[in-house]
Amino acid sequence: MYNYDTLMGDLSGGVTSAVVALPLALGFGVASGLGVASGLYGAIAVGVFTTVFGGTRTLISGPAPSTMIAMAIVISTHATTLSEALTVIILSGLIQIVLGLSRLGRFIVYTPYVVVSGLMSGIGIILISMQVLPYAGSHVVQGGFLVVLRALPEAIGHVNVDAFAVATLTLGVMILWPRRLTRSLSAHFPALVAGSMVSILWFGDVPNIGEIPYGLPVPHFELPSTEFLLYAVEPALILALLGSVDSLLSCLIADSLTGTRHNSNRELIGQGIGNMISGWIGGLPCSGGPVSTVTNIRAGGTTRVSGVARAVILLGLLMGLGRYVESIPQAVLAGIMMKLGWDIIDWRFLTRMLQLRREHLFVMLLTLGMTVFVDLLTAVAVGLIAAGLAHARRLENLELDSVVSVPLLDDVYFKGNEEFSGLDPHLARVGLVSLRGSFTVASSKKLVNAIGEDIKEHEVVIFDFSDTLYVDDSAALVIERLVLVAEEQGTGTIVLGLSGSVSDTLKAFGALRRVPEWRQVGSMEEARKTAACLLRGNTPV
Repeated sequence: MYNYDTLMGDLSGGVTSAVVALPLALGFGVASGLGVASGLYGAIAVGVFTTVFGGTRTLISGPAPSTMIAMAIVISTHATTLSEALTVIILSGLIQIVLGLSRLGRFIVYTPYVVVSGLMSGIGIILISMQVLPYAGSHVVQGGFLVVLRALPEAIGHVNVDAFAVATLTLGVMILWPRRLTRSLSAHFPALVAGSMVSILWFGDVPNIGEIPYGLPVPHFELPSTEFLLYAVEPALILALLGSVDSLLSCLIADSLTGTRHNSNRELIGQGIGNMISGWIGGLPCSGGPVSTVTNIRAGGTTRVSGVARAVILLGLLMGLGRYVESIPQAVLAGIMMKLGWDIIDWRFLTRMLQLRREHLFVMLLTLGMTVFVDLLTAVAVGLIAAGLAHARRLENLELDSVVSVPLLDDVYFKGNEEFSGLDPHLARVGLVSLRGSFTVASSKKLVNAIGEDIKEHEVVIFDFSDTLYVDDSAALVIERLVLVAEEQGTGTIVLGLSGSVSDTLKAFGALRRVPEWRQVGSMEEARKTAACLLRGNTPV
């Protein structure tokens, strides 16, 4: 039951998370290229609509490093006007809604960790590189890592000493803030206050963030051309996937702290609605944030009221309080973002590089390199393809290890059958090929090579599917090829233990059309009798 204590906890969580969100919203707005107010617009829009319609009661959503970097790249490479940039954001929100309605939310978190690690480390490196110029007193440049590198020599030659000192002080507060205090107050706000006060009182030549618009956000969206809509699908899809992964991982963190269970699909719908509204009013794309979420929960937030309270507090900045933050130096935000970028880099994974499998290390470094030097879209696509190939290579060995091919000695297999007694005790005219577990495209190519030679050594071969769990289309066609190899060598084939989806798949692809019904048996005893018939050269009546 909702009571006074719950309300006080939610208000405490809302206020505390708003304190954490303020410097991040301002910093991400400046770094993205959409302007300082865009971060606030996004935090407010998503804070209200995602909180109300999402699938997690305590999740706090707002501008995030991954979506901000993606948005900065969209502005520099895909969008020529503000309306086009906002179209990409709205379209990304629509894609998230479709993902939620399609009940695909739980599958997004299955993205291989090596891809996520490379992507996040690359984003951290880009975020740090983007802050180097404002850290030195220069203005932010739009573009990727290489654009910043080209602008770096001039910035180093014209360092603003005041801005550098303010940024260094801010970064120092971020680094040295006592860990025991982070439970009650994150380092972001003290660093913001300390850096701003020092700049105002002692340093006068430091560029500030500039004017913050007054009043409620107004729609900025204009209907784009059909041609641009088709062009915008790719960057919108990347924004949607990045935001979805961030949000669902943050939901898992919230679940672990509160003992509740989130609704992944509803969360994606809520995130999509919030991002569509954010793009409509000129805000940044947003996602669930682990830092803000943990802060909210630890400060007492337990229901959706805390998220709405946070959005209302941020809205106050646009309703007259904005003039109190307009003098915040860009160097202060650069110092905060620099530490945030450092924390985003997956150091835990990078320090274990030498212990990784070579293919996993390759995928991670490839994704990181593509993120930094090309773009997020290419990095995600190439990373997923490379991870899939590495996984297939691993599966190949595991699946082939599940294949058992053994000769069956006539003396043992036909024991008690006088017709086969007195023969060479080492004679094995029947072979057993047992296919256990799953068989996919990963192992299908080598199945023929692995089993083909064994088949040729026998007069009859039994394919045992009793312990087969799954066969995909590629493996089904290879099994057809194995049957053909046996027939070409004059080897009779018997199929044992077909059932369920394995039977359906093999029959759907016609893999067993060369095997008569009487040679498809259900037990080893039936297989023994059928093998005896084949060796005698007759067919059972």
